[in-house]
Formats: sequence, C-alpha cells, structure tokens
Amino acid sequence: MAGRGLTPNGCGAADGGARRLEIRIEAVDLPGRDWGARGEALCRRNVHVAVQRRDRPQELLDPHRADAPSAVWTLPATATHTLAGLDITGAYVQGRPGGRFIYLTWGAVDDAGAFAMFRRAKLMLDAVDPAVLDAAGRSGRLTGRLGLTDARGGPLCAAVRPPLVAWSAAQG
Repeated sequence: MAGRGLTPNGCGAADGGARRLEIRIEAVDLPGRDWGARGEALCRRNVHVAVQRRDRPQELLDPHRADAPSAVWTLPATATHTLAGLDITGAYVQGRPGGRFIYLTWGAVDDAGAFAMFRRAKLMLDAVDPAVLDAAGRSGRLTGRLGLTDARGGPLCAAVRPPLVAWSAAQG
C-alpha cells in the first residue's frame, strides 16, 4: 500500500519480516434473500453473500443467507513491512501491492445448491487509515464493520471505502 504503512519496527522487523494478520469482517443490515420484483431482469432469489478466494472465483468462504441478522468472516493473512508500507496478502486478498482488496460476492443459490454470482463489493484495503494499519500490524488483527444494504435497498456493491466500512485494530 504505497504511502501507507508501518514504521520500520511497527510490523516486527525493519527488513520486511512477515507477520500473521487476522482480518475479521463483521457485516450487518443484510438486504434480504429476495432482490428485485418477480419477472424483472434483475430479479434474484435465495441470495447469499460470501468472501471470494483469490484466483478461484468459484471458491467461496462461508456463504451467509442475505436475510441473516449478521455475517462474520475471519480471513488469515500476512502483513509484510515494505519500503512502500504495509502489504497485506493472503488466500482471500485480491489485487496488487498498493491496491489490495477483499471481494464480498453476492449470488443466487439454486435448488441444487449452485451459487451464481451476480454482484461483488470490493473492500478496499488501501483506504484503511495508516494509524489503523500500524496498530493492526502490531496487534495481529484488522476488523472491518459495515452494512451490506445499499442506498436503494439492494446488495452493496462496487468499491467500498470509509465511511461505508469502519476499519479498526484489536488484539487477536
């Protein structure tokens, strides 16, 4: 994350030593299992949301029904201090250094249990406040809290940055 990151000893070692980081996503205000009116082109039934694995879009972590009161995912990651700042990588972290993000993938689940993706939200890690990143690098946990219903009442999508997501650091 260019221009953002830790002091040389904020992530353990000034030489870029890697450190385990837990990313926790806590979601509330899910939009409901049905989206759109029956017969409309965008009508979706039995909507679920999950975290998408990097380079494996069909591999989803812990799908939640979109009518659940909340959804929580815990992602293992690695934080490495670089000259450009803190770089977060992991099986569920997408993108290149300086533009990392996490995909929350929306899909309709059919009677056979197949998940058909129709929309995604990108939780932009480059939008995390540098002080929060520094604290997360030391504590081992980065937490993002957000609502998953957009302004029109549908599933949240597109790039998600504060204030739509609140990032914090806590002891793991």
